[in-house]
Amino acid sequence: MALRLLNDFRTNFFSFQFHFLGHDISLLPTLLVIFVTSRVIKLLKGIHAVNYLPGFRVPFQPLAIPGAILPTTSWNFGPSAHWNWRSTVYKTFGSEIFSVIPFLVGAPSIYTSSIEVARQVVSGEQKGSSRSFQKSEFANRVLIKWGMNLVGALDGHVWRKHRRVVGPAYELVWTETLNTYRQMEAGEGWDAKDTIDVPSVGRLTTKLALLVIAKCGFGFSFDWSAPPTGPDGKMSVQKALSVLSKSHLVALMAPDWVRYLPLPGFAQIREAFDQFSGFMQREFEARVAEVRNEEQSADERIDAFTMLVRANEQQTGKLCLNNQEVIGNVFIMLFAGHETTAHTLETTLALLALHQDLQNEVYEQIVSVVGYDRDPKFEDYANLDKVLHAFYEALRLFPTAYLLIREAAEDTVLQVPNPVGQEGSTPYPVPKGTRVIIDMISLHYNERYFADPTAFKPSRWSGTSSESEALFSFSVGPRACIGRKFALTEAVAFLTMLLRDWRVEPAFKEDESREAWRERVMGTPDLVLTLSVKEAPVRLTRRRPGRG
Repeated sequence: MALRLLNDFRTNFFSFQFHFLGHDISLLPTLLVIFVTSRVIKLLKGIHAVNYLPGFRVPFQPLAIPGAILPTTSWNFGPSAHWNWRSTVYKTFGSEIFSVIPFLVGAPSIYTSSIEVARQVVSGEQKGSSRSFQKSEFANRVLIKWGMNLVGALDGHVWRKHRRVVGPAYELVWTETLNTYRQMEAGEGWDAKDTIDVPSVGRLTTKLALLVIAKCGFGFSFDWSAPPTGPDGKMSVQKALSVLSKSHLVALMAPDWVRYLPLPGFAQIREAFDQFSGFMQREFEARVAEVRNEEQSADERIDAFTMLVRANEQQTGKLCLNNQEVIGNVFIMLFAGHETTAHTLETTLALLALHQDLQNEVYEQIVSVVGYDRDPKFEDYANLDKVLHAFYEALRLFPTAYLLIREAAEDTVLQVPNPVGQEGSTPYPVPKGTRVIIDMISLHYNERYFADPTAFKPSRWSGTSSESEALFSFSVGPRACIGRKFALTEAVAFLTMLLRDWRVEPAFKEDESREAWRERVMGTPDLVLTLSVKEAPVRLTRRRPGRG
């Protein structure tokens, strides 16, 4: 009886299923027509939204899944397009502005390589409005993962609140950089050696930059020789931050639950998230206890972290930050404060290794200013301009912050310079909600501003003020990088010490040419949250007084 009922059920079920599928199959052409029509309408609306600005018509938005993980091709304007097409894409459209319109998924965007347009967008100079553009919520998903912060703040009021709190903590870092350099020499065992092969100079610059920002900015007692795991056998904080900075953009932008999927590398990313979150929470609680107990150590601290905690304790003050905002600021300043500086220091050393003549010019200035018998002082900074210019030029060629994303907060108009050789500008209406993306790579390779843009020429910065807007990598206007002076001070101090003590040369593979080394290290940079060259292997040879 039971068997017969089961057979009847199977017969009736499959009969219903095939009948249902039959109707579905007959509807497929209609559904397909509806879908295609909807995508055509979406494309036409997108083209209209950017006022018919020429550009790419692609299936997916470039900076979101799946466009961000698909290879860059003629039909997918992926993240690597900014590097691969940096010298050609704007010439293709005969303008310093073009559009990207996705017809399957995503919103339309406008890209620009113009400093004039970028200044209008970032500074809000057009039409006398400071509110014409704002940071895009889409672009800030990663930046606010641990809480709202200075970099991720969308509107001006929130941003000013955060900046007023953290701004005063960015003081001179010169002495701490010198101390950390000496720790590096001892910790890496360089003291008794005259020649050293460094497989990845970026590993050293990343650790140095992290220690300097951690000590000067937050009072964290990180140590150069700390092992990659903590005393409990788990990942160290330094290692966790390194893992997060190198994680694929998809892993960082995806919802939290994605990190628990059994995918390659995700277990390490999950551990890094957990370890760093736990560390920040413990440090926050300890610093709160110091401030509440009015301990002398807390009163003497002038680092950003302690000042953030003090602001958090001002429950009725306008500078009050909640707990998550404090943690968010700590993360973003630790991340941004070491990641961008570390990458550019690595690139500077790699470029100077390739250009020995320019390295010798920098070295000769260092010796003429500092000599051999003393450490450089901060008062020497102004006279070490060739060191600074080498750093500037490396940052121009490989801008770590390779995109700035803004969104029109109102209908506005951008004045776009006419092609080189033609005077004046052309107005482009920008409707509210349109994303405008400043392409920092192409901007710094734009022949309008930089002659022979692919060449490494530190001398092009001669006579340029350290506050100049010509180097747009630090942004401009009221929301320019708050850590600019911090980064430049740290860079000049470190490069002065290293280049005085050591000659830097490429470490070649067997039968590898100089050009092949350059291509291996710099040919295809990594573009995740920041841009960085591949691992740069170098050979350090100790200098002696009187010897180059």
